[in-house]
This record gives sequence, structure tokens and C-alpha cells, in this order.
Amino acid sequence: MDRRSYLILLIASGLIITLCMGIRQSLGLFMSPVTTDLAITAAAFGFSISVQNLMWGVAQPVVGAIADRHGARPVLMGTGLVFVIGLLLMASMQGTITLDLAGFLIGVGVAGTGFGILIGVVNRATPPEKRSQTVGAVAAAGSLGTVVIAPFAQSLIDGFGWRMGLAGLAVIALGMIALSLLIREPPKVVTQAAGVAKEGFRDAMRIATSHRGFMAMATAYFACGFQLIFIGTHLPQYLELCGQSPSLGATALGTIGLFNTIGTFGVGLLGARYSQKRLLAYLYLFRTIAIGAFLYFPVTPTTTLVFAAVMGLLWLGVAPLVTGIVSRIFGLTHFNTIYGMAFLWHQVGSFAGAWIGGAVYDWTGKYDYAWIALIAIGSIAFTLQWRMDDEPMRQNRPVVTPAAA
Repeated sequence: MDRRSYLILLIASGLIITLCMGIRQSLGLFMSPVTTDLAITAAAFGFSISVQNLMWGVAQPVVGAIADRHGARPVLMGTGLVFVIGLLLMASMQGTITLDLAGFLIGVGVAGTGFGILIGVVNRATPPEKRSQTVGAVAAAGSLGTVVIAPFAQSLIDGFGWRMGLAGLAVIALGMIALSLLIREPPKVVTQAAGVAKEGFRDAMRIATSHRGFMAMATAYFACGFQLIFIGTHLPQYLELCGQSPSLGATALGTIGLFNTIGTFGVGLLGARYSQKRLLAYLYLFRTIAIGAFLYFPVTPTTTLVFAAVMGLLWLGVAPLVTGIVSRIFGLTHFNTIYGMAFLWHQVGSFAGAWIGGAVYDWTGKYDYAWIALIAIGSIAFTLQWRMDDEPMRQNRPVVTPAAA
């Protein structure tokens, strides 16, 4: 792949992730207006977000396997269309059944247009010694979407209502389909883990699940999803309960996105020089400490934005580290499939974080127990990740396969 094609690939990948993650991370802004207008509970809205995240995780290995076999571009275009349909369905909903169906479709859409597929493409196009920092840069660019899209969505909600806000996000999502046309994959020159190159989807899954270190990392990834989706979904509502204005929630999400850009890029650089499993453990530890500090101090605009900035620095830095560990242990032939399996655990945690957060609020009228759960589960994630066995499997010689059309 020549330099020009490589740069186009990186830019297009970053922009698609930007739009995908910016839209997804802005959906928590719709909880208050939707629950008020349609008289549904916070738990019902949280459950729809849970369905979305669970389907993201369930679909990730499947769309990953399709991309491994047929190329990324058709997966990106198809799931991008599903994403748009899900947003339009959510904009037209009248009750919880449609809300849950929209969550189902959005989850499938995010699985194809988010990190998993595109990081696999970028990994294959990048020399091994530059993968961590390159993935970090692409993931960092993907964080910029929240900086712009969250305030934009809030302005649409304030000016035209939540239905028009979701319709506006659907229009933005169309851009992902157009950008998918720019994704051209290089020849797959990769190093495989023993046995994986010759075996199929089921065997790749078996090899991954038999690696104890992989299972420890996947379980810690569950905690990561639990923490992040709870914050992304319920932080705006929590701030309103604490007497803060609705706009502070949008500003906090935008701040997370801005600082996430810095943090993800920085972690990618560090991952090229230091132990990726140790860095991942530190992210879980510092994130948990930040949550505890946020609960300790009174909730004000200043403490909220400081918390958002710190969380942003620690938000998606997991992406270059987890993908780096997966590619180093197993190789790249079935990267999308195996990473998708790890990400499924992350999304099961996301399901639990979004749904349990809403259920705790409906049950107690506050979020105290849910915040405590975030601290406990973050501590477990740190311990598992720190003790992880990250020894790579026996490697075979490189194998060259034709590029996807």
C-alpha cells in the first residue's frame, strides 16, 4: 500500500469512528426528555441502551468474521445503513417496544462501524513496531466526535425537541456510509498464532478461550464496559438530580471526548514502549480512583468538569492496548473475530451498567449503590489485568492473502 492510500485509510477510519462514537456517546442526553415526554421509566430507557450495547457485543465477533473473510467495506456500508434505520426508528418511537428495537439495530450498526472492524484494517496496514501508536492516533481521532456531536445534539433537543435531535444524528450517520467507500484494505501480510491460520471461526474461538490470559483480560474488559456505559448513560441524569443544569451533562460528555483524544493518543505511544497489560491495569486503577474522588467531593460544575477531563484521559486508551495484546498473542488472520470475542465481554458489562444504573435509580431514587458498584468492579478489573498471562502463542511464518476488493 502506497503512502497516499495509507493516509486516506487512516483518515477515513478515524472519521467513521468519530461519527459512530460521537453519536453513540450522545444518546444519554435523550434520557431526560424521552422519559418525561413518553412517561417511561429511567430503567426502561436504560434497558434499551443495554440492549444496544449487548447487541454491539454479540454482533462484533460475527461482523468481524464476515470482515475477515469478505473485507471491511461491505460490512461498514451494511451496518452503517442499519445504524441510520435504528436512529430514525428511535426518533419515531411511541413506547418501549420500539425503543428496544431501535437499541437492537443501533447496537448492530455500532458493531460494524466502531473500533473493532476498522482497527483490524489499520493493524493490517501498519508495521508491527508502529501499530500501538497508530491505533492510538486513529482511536484518538475517533474521540473528537463527542466534542462536537454531544453539544450539537443538545442544541437540537433544546431548540426542536428530542425527535429532531435523533433525526439530526441519523443524518450525520449517513456520512459513515459515504466514508466507507474510501476504505481499501492492503494485502494481508500477517503472522499467525499456531493453528489459527488453518482453522475456522469456531476453532479460532476455541483457541482464544483456552488462553487463560485472554479470559482474564476479557473479564476485566467487562468491568470497563460497566463503568463507561453507566457514566455515558446516567451522568447527565445524575447531574440534574444534584441540582445542575441539563447543559452541564452535554458539556461533561464533550469534555470526556476532548480529553479522550489526548489520553488515547498518549496511551498508544506508551503502549509501543511499555508493557501493554500493565498500562491497561493502571487505566482501570486510576479510573476507579477518579470515580471515588468524584463521589467524595460535592457535585459542582467545576468538580464535574475536572472529573470529566480525568475520565476522558482514561476513557478509550484501552483500545490500542487491548488490540495490541490480541494481535501479539494470536496474530492478525482472525483478529476481528478474536477481538470481537473480547469485546463481547465488554458489552455484556455495558449492558449491566446501563440497565442496573436505571434499575437502581428507579428502586432508590438515587444512584449511590450503582456508583459503589463501579468502584468495586473497577478494583477487580485492576487485579485481573495486573496478573494476566500475556505470553504469545507459538508463531507461524507470515502468510499472504489477497486484498479485499
